[in-house]
Amino acid sequence: MRAWRDGREKANDAAEAIRTALAALGVPESVWSGIRPIVSHSGNVYVHLGALPAPAVKQISEVLRLPSAR
Repeated sequence: MRAWRDGREKANDAAEAIRTALAALGVPESVWSGIRPIVSHSGNVYVHLGALPAPAVKQISEVLRLPSAR
């Protein structure tokens, strides 16, 4: 159970990090409100992003290509 809780905490932290980044880009909360942390039965940690609007994905990809993002 402890391993699952640790995984859940990592997933929550990662989900919050991407939410914060998207908010900083000016992406409206309605776009990223479906982002959620997931811990699989085997203990793998994921963040479900769901379907994001194409303009938001384009904006994210442009920021990821900046030299300061590396």
